Amino acid sequence: MEATAQEVDAAVRAAQGARGALADRTVRAAFLRTAADRLQDAKDRLVEAADAETALGPVRLAGELARTCYQLRAFADIVDEGAFLDIVINHPDDTATPPVPDLRRYKVPLGVVAVYSASNFPFAFSVAGGDTASALGAGCPVVVKAHPDHPALSELVAQVLRDAAAEHGIPEGVLGLVHGFEAGVELIKHPLVAAAGFTGSVRGGRALFDAAAARPVPIPFHGELGSLNPVLVTEAAAAERPDAIGAGLAGSMTMGVGQFCVKPGLVLAPAGDAGDQLVKSLTDAVSAVDAGVLLDHRMRDNFVAGVAERAELPEVTAPVTPGAGGEHTVSPGFLTVPAARLAEEGAHDLLLEECFGPVTVVVRYTDETEAKAVLSRLPGNLTATVHLSSEEAAGQGRGPELLAELTPLAGRVLVNGWPTGVAVAPAQHHGGPYPATTSTSTSVGGTAIERWLRPVAYQGAPEALLPPELRDDNQLGLPRRFNGRLER
Repeated sequence: MEATAQEVDAAVRAAQGARGALADRTVRAAFLRTAADRLQDAKDRLVEAADAETALGPVRLAGELARTCYQLRAFADIVDEGAFLDIVINHPDDTATPPVPDLRRYKVPLGVVAVYSASNFPFAFSVAGGDTASALGAGCPVVVKAHPDHPALSELVAQVLRDAAAEHGIPEGVLGLVHGFEAGVELIKHPLVAAAGFTGSVRGGRALFDAAAARPVPIPFHGELGSLNPVLVTEAAAAERPDAIGAGLAGSMTMGVGQFCVKPGLVLAPAGDAGDQLVKSLTDAVSAVDAGVLLDHRMRDNFVAGVAERAELPEVTAPVTPGAGGEHTVSPGFLTVPAARLAEEGAHDLLLEECFGPVTVVVRYTDETEAKAVLSRLPGNLTATVHLSSEEAAGQGRGPELLAELTPLAGRVLVNGWPTGVAVAPAQHHGGPYPATTSTSTSVGGTAIERWLRPVAYQGAPEALLPPELRDDNQLGLPRRFNGRLER
């Protein structure tokens, strides 16, 4: 099934040829809704195929498929509304200094988008996932590089989307699909590819990011690479509800066998009695979680080796030992380490790297200075969480200060919650400083569509020559800013 360079070229050129069919916003919104309907119609067949390749279970997979269909419909609504076009019209003003000419600005699609599927979300971050849905919504055809962990499912989903496109007169080339490592490299280099979206490892994502930048014409590369998702528990919070925090952490770090990009991988908890009770609660809760199957044997081998290497570091203990659970499974667990070991550079820096699977590192700090020293050494993250006491959450003590300290670290900052579970909502942001992502945009939520658009302004163009979106009469009824006034 490995695609040749010629097959990659054919897929990209077919996608390029389908651009015109996506120009009509009404048509592409209808296409997105039909795609959602057809995926839902094929639920049983798709979930069965997904479970056979990923072992994620029909309940989890059915929920993920429902989320995927919701995303497609949500982007259809965004396309219909039209605010994503960001229309701004300025009539001439000779009294301004300097004078303002007639200027009309909106956003246009970039072109063919390359999408690199993720292993851990075979629906929501794969062939019909958020990158594809947002790119199609922007008016960009897509060529997907399938993930090797679910190739058969990828083919099935691609065919569903192509059939949905055909119902609206859109060529099936609007969604290309290629398999293989070399195909992924050829795809990022293809001169007709205008942008790319990626979800995966730091190593793989950085290689593609560098390739995108090294092209004769560099292109935007929106990559999600890796994240620790730190959690800070204040001493007051640990004293107020240690059992609830310990149980909540256990549920979050073991959810989906720890295979979520927003798994809390490093937790700052106080030393002393309150922190001890939290660790005891975490120990009891994690010990009750069964061993689970990771997505493939490569990931299992990396997990087993990674936790073993970390556990051997000085002063690292394992109240519940993570590692091999059986021939095909892994057992969840967690490690603890004094904060002083992470406050300065050294061998313990390994604990500041993501370990994919059901494990977290609990860093015990003795005072605020130690906690801040560890936070200052963290790389960029998708999320950062703080657990506060009732009084701190009400604005007393260091609550506001802690929120401000976490804000530079992540794209989503949580208070008294857990990062697993990324709601598909207009205000969502799923991204963060490098290495969490390679850009400042989001891959979840309505604003994900902005990644595949570029602004263009027309100056002095006669009304008859302008696209309908930029004409004064606004017969399309689009939201816009007209001579400084926001019109809905």
